[in-house]
Amino acid sequence: MKYFTFPLVFLLCVINLLQAQIDLYHIKKDSSGFELTQKGASLLASLPLKCIVQQYPNKTSHIVQSDSDQLVSSPKQLHPVFYGCFDWHSSVHGHWMLIHLLKTFPQLPEAAKIRAAINTNLTPENIQAEIKYFDSPLSKGWERTYGWAWILKLDEELYTWNDEQAQRWHLTLQPLTQKIIEQWTVFLPKQTYPSRAGVHPNTAFGLVFALDYARTLHNEGFEKLITAAAKHLYSNDKNAPVLWEPDGSDFLSPALEEADLMRKILPAPAFIKWFNHYITLAGLKHLTKLPVVSDRTDLQIVHLDGLCFSRSWCMKSIAAVMASSDQRKKILTQSAMLHLQTALPNIVSGNYGGEHWLASFAVLALLK
Repeated sequence: MKYFTFPLVFLLCVINLLQAQIDLYHIKKDSSGFELTQKGASLLASLPLKCIVQQYPNKTSHIVQSDSDQLVSSPKQLHPVFYGCFDWHSSVHGHWMLIHLLKTFPQLPEAAKIRAAINTNLTPENIQAEIKYFDSPLSKGWERTYGWAWILKLDEELYTWNDEQAQRWHLTLQPLTQKIIEQWTVFLPKQTYPSRAGVHPNTAFGLVFALDYARTLHNEGFEKLITAAAKHLYSNDKNAPVLWEPDGSDFLSPALEEADLMRKILPAPAFIKWFNHYITLAGLKHLTKLPVVSDRTDLQIVHLDGLCFSRSWCMKSIAAVMASSDQRKKILTQSAMLHLQTALPNIVSGNYGGEHWLASFAVLALLK
């Protein structure tokens, strides 16, 4: 496979964005990636701003336990905070994205609407209803661990924002955050094997978010538990079967998510030694091939747009700990840019299947 030089990659990026008449992003001054403009932030904010209060269509994934349980069946009755955006976890990361964008762009035209919407959803009463849902014996593993991870990401974002209203939201969210930590703390010692799926149950993706949260909020006990679990689950992995990727509905790369986690767990020299045995050069080159998204109206196929974003942030993070003389650093860095610039124009496709969640992945990829 032929790899572009940096100038050509950036030229292609600019041409593609201009052709699509998108002026929502610009190249960073150090040419290391893209930055969102305020206009871009405004456009992206419009997506979750609409869908966090949109109940239908909705995939509740609710387990009905009796006839009486059927009487409480609307998304908003089940989940008064996170009922919109098609499913619970997408609503959670929609809230995260709105808060991150408002935090980054205080003068966003949608600022008042964002604050009003979150203030309406994020109340102590609504949070108690969300917590109660987890108390059912059949719901203890619900949203494990993707939705759990996004709750912690949302709380981390609020905790690190010096804003009076954000701090109130952070305090309001605490009972649910602590419920998630409690659930995870009980689960991790029992997790004999990791989930290596390229979708929601992926263990490594969840542990990356959980580890970031634990370190940011100085929760040393939770951090030690996560670190021990990651080493137990992944330390001896070799020869990842990357030629099997991607699966037809992947929005995460099982191999790259695991590597991104181990990058955070191990010191750089130990990580490079581990990575040398984990993915071959040929395997790494295979992962740089862009996924083909044949139908963005299909709720599963459109996941592959998300795969571009998650691959991008993993590749860039992994490359950051590699020596400049390591040829894999250039391969990963260039591929990260290519995946990102390919997927950016597809966030606003006009199809709810992608629009209810893709913007969050794009913002996360742009952060790296």
